[in-house]
Amino acid sequence: MKELDKVELYKIGTIFTPHKTIANIPIQSIGAKDYIGIIELEPHLTAALEGLEGFSNLILLYHLHRIDGYKLKVKPFMDDKEYGIYATRSPKRPSPIGLSTVELIKIEKNKIWFKGADMLDGTPLIDIKPFFRQVDNRPDAVSGWLDSKDVDLPAKQRSDDRFA
Repeated sequence: MKELDKVELYKIGTIFTPHKTIANIPIQSIGAKDYIGIIELEPHLTAALEGLEGFSNLILLYHLHRIDGYKLKVKPFMDDKEYGIYATRSPKRPSPIGLSTVELIKIEKNKIWFKGADMLDGTPLIDIKPFFRQVDNRPDAVSGWLDSKDVDLPAKQRSDDRFA
């Protein structure tokens, strides 16, 4: 495959979770609501957390550091048909960036506790964004091929060999 141009990002912290291996990990944060994670932000960035404690939810962007290579077409967990990688949330992406909307529990100094940990232990954190219910919710959104699937399916799914 053609080599892609590089972009430099910075690790702002590390995400610690109960998930030590990819096997049987929840595939979406909605299916990981009972799993607690802890973010340890780089200490010199602690002041950047000011005001975040008032939000109920956060959007985490992180590096899928254990994914090797990528595929242009994949068979997602919620269907038996192949789709282009950008029509799925498969981790086998050209730029292996993960996204999870999680529930904020508490912040103490440079540590953030949250519910919905669907990422591996030791995951490098790229960014934190507050979830704005006024602009992040899209009640009329259309979800393509996923609209015909069972809405509870992501909560029931766990990883399999498609992650490796």
